[in-house]
Amino acid sequence: MESIQAIKQRFGIIGNAPSLNRAIEKAIQVAPTDISVLVTGESGVGKESIPKIIHQLSHRKHNKYIAVNCGAIPEGTIDSELFGHEKGAFTGATQTRQGYFEVADGGTIFLDEVGELPLTTQVRLLRILENGEFLKVGSSKVQKTNVRIVAATNVNIFEAIDKEKFREDLYYRLSTVDIHIPPLRERQEDIHLLFRKFASDFALKYKMPTVKLTDNAVQALTKHRWSGNIRQLRNIAEQLSVLEQNRTITADTLSSYLPKSGTNLPAVIKTSKSESDFSSEREILYKVLFDMKADLNDLKKLTMELMKNGDTKDVEKDNKTLIQKIYGKNKEEETIYETPQESEVLSIAEHAVDQDEIIDVQDKYHFAEDIEEEETLSLHDKELELIKKSLERHNGKRKLAAAELGISERTLYRKIKQYDL
Repeated sequence: MESIQAIKQRFGIIGNAPSLNRAIEKAIQVAPTDISVLVTGESGVGKESIPKIIHQLSHRKHNKYIAVNCGAIPEGTIDSELFGHEKGAFTGATQTRQGYFEVADGGTIFLDEVGELPLTTQVRLLRILENGEFLKVGSSKVQKTNVRIVAATNVNIFEAIDKEKFREDLYYRLSTVDIHIPPLRERQEDIHLLFRKFASDFALKYKMPTVKLTDNAVQALTKHRWSGNIRQLRNIAEQLSVLEQNRTITADTLSSYLPKSGTNLPAVIKTSKSESDFSSEREILYKVLFDMKADLNDLKKLTMELMKNGDTKDVEKDNKTLIQKIYGKNKEEETIYETPQESEVLSIAEHAVDQDEIIDVQDKYHFAEDIEEEETLSLHDKELELIKKSLERHNGKRKLAAAELGISERTLYRKIKQYDL
């Protein structure tokens, strides 16, 4: 069995991070077997090196090794690419074609981005993993293949399973051995080594002196997050090698090539809801009930004015603002409540109103208080909660809070005193 250092030199792997060494060690141990392997890790970490190690150290090394990027093949043709098709199976199938699993019989297939496979293709792949059988597209003849499958993905498979985008049984068949490649930010001691290797390669390629980093630039290099991992680091090294005339790179020069943190990045969205918004359906429902109650109070107040005065014109004049609030501001809406002149105003007998019901004209919110006493406790509590939230959002500004709640500032002030807020 070859040592980890020998494997690194053979396959051009740079780095001494313990997590990287562990991944290579697992690949060496599993290579002589026919166990299926799932390689996980972020995009750009170098997952494609592990299948090559496994194939070259296995008994299949003299047979074919085929790497397939599942995310790059259209959904309509991926079954034909992997399993082949018969002549006339679909439009454009002018001849019989062998698929990758038939061509690689006895060898190894590397399925990169396996998480992008359609569900129908996942079923076919599961059958190959279980008994080595597959059907060509348009054929009813079962064929056998002896292929070792090494898969890789940069997506969270468990999230994909929860969203029903990836079959759970296929995951457990693929991940008999799971090899995780760490991201570059977890291998800080390897970042400068990789940069020096890339800078040397590009200097040789473009026939120019090798760029070198100052101490401050090395610190800036290792502290960067490197969301694109090794691929991003390689691109930065190539840009510096080609564009910079001064071959000594300072921290300021390097920072001009690194993406600024927080620039052109997607906004972070809170998954938890704020306690002070009306985002839930229950909050919205209580808000609607609160608005309906306020309108009902205004209607009862207007009705009492009509009962007391009996003159619709005077009531309309004295309560113009209230009427506009209830019925709207356009003329058509305002004429809805008007009583024609020739119509007789319904007179209310004196005995119809008890002495206890006669209210002081100055107390404009008598009925609102009565309604609050008749309300259920849950709605009462919710009204208090809505008032508190509105005041919190507007930093105690009653005018803005009253406008949001659909009540007058005076009503809000009275409720604040009532609830002792």
